[in-house]
Amino acid sequence: MTEPNPAAITVFLADDNIIVREGVRAMLARNTDIEIVGVADDYDTLVAGASALAPNVVVSDIRMPPSFQSEGIDGCKEIRKRHPGTGVVILSQFDDPDYAIALLSEGAAGYAYLLKDHIAEGDQLVAAIRSVATGGSVLDPSIVDAMIRPAVRKGGLDADQEALLAMLAEGKPIKAIAVARKMTPAAVNHDVERLFANLASSASAGAQGALRRLRLLHDAIVSREEQGESLSRLLPGGVAEKLLASGRGLGESEMLDVTVLMSDIRGYSTISEHADLSSLARQLNTHRAEMNRAIISQGGTVMQYVGDAVMAVFGAPEPSVDHADRALAAALSMHDAQRAVNEQWTAAGLPPFPIGIGLSSGQVAAALLGSEERAEYTVVGDVVNLCQRLQQFAASGQCVLSEATWDALTVTPDDGERLDAQTVKGRDTPVRPYRIGPRP
Repeated sequence: MTEPNPAAITVFLADDNIIVREGVRAMLARNTDIEIVGVADDYDTLVAGASALAPNVVVSDIRMPPSFQSEGIDGCKEIRKRHPGTGVVILSQFDDPDYAIALLSEGAAGYAYLLKDHIAEGDQLVAAIRSVATGGSVLDPSIVDAMIRPAVRKGGLDADQEALLAMLAEGKPIKAIAVARKMTPAAVNHDVERLFANLASSASAGAQGALRRLRLLHDAIVSREEQGESLSRLLPGGVAEKLLASGRGLGESEMLDVTVLMSDIRGYSTISEHADLSSLARQLNTHRAEMNRAIISQGGTVMQYVGDAVMAVFGAPEPSVDHADRALAAALSMHDAQRAVNEQWTAAGLPPFPIGIGLSSGQVAAALLGSEERAEYTVVGDVVNLCQRLQQFAASGQCVLSEATWDALTVTPDDGERLDAQTVKGRDTPVRPYRIGPRP
């Protein structure tokens, strides 16, 4: 095991087949933004090694010793419990959807399921690693294709149903199919149900097994669609389960008490002006992965990345009474993580990222906004605007909290200080924020 390159996505690789393992290692070594920091050949060494090294991403075979069942999935889920936010790429020789569904059963964010036969094609594996490193998800469309092809031959489908099945085989989500067919998502979902019923009506005992797998696939597609994950991760993890349970549609909002967090890299324009762009992109990827990890570990929802800024919310989509405590804990963890990364970057001759963080609490309107083919979950209100203004007062290593956030904390930090009244853009009344962190 070697010291990781501070600017690279760190990867831990697990496969009991040394030929496959070394082949994947050699393939990834061609990419300067990816570095293998450790390897394993069974469940125990996977969990122990990855837990100790805390890589950005774990790439694992699905089956390994001791029982050659689902050690890869089980081991990676255990690692995610210890290090929330770690990206996971499962490499499998099985196109059975049961394995993919087992992997995605707790949400798709940060997970990828790829077939080994295809990882050498183009940059599929590299793209998956880069995606899951920042919370994205990837599912090999061939899994779908391999499942439905036998059923199609026995199903007696008409041309329209075959076209619908082909869209599902390509991994297209329900909303995208609805746009292409100029229908509502509800109507497309109904057609998918009829498609499965048609298959069932003429299925033999063997085909019924395929139908069971198709039903599982349908559930997975709908779940990913409703979670906003699909293959492009339209929504943050956990958002759509709430939307689905509540029955809310596009534009329908609910009022929630939340804490909004915004971080920003100080002097980023100057850093980018003088930095090598490829190195800067790798640094930004590492920064986002660390921020994502800290936010998720406290139950926050990463709303969006805008350039060098990160926005998250605590208390939405699921309400929580301790959203202010969780947000501050995440902010302090973000500072700790960035300080550690900055030390590595400085030693490697790379520019550090000094960050400032703002926190604001209050009531917002939370809603799914956009169109049927592209939507995003967002929170709207003065709390969001105030948070953006407050983070501008935070120097490197500091958090600036609104008075409402400070009052909502169950335990107030010893190093907090109340600032003088500040006038912020867009507000008539001055604010009296609090600052936590090193004094200027």
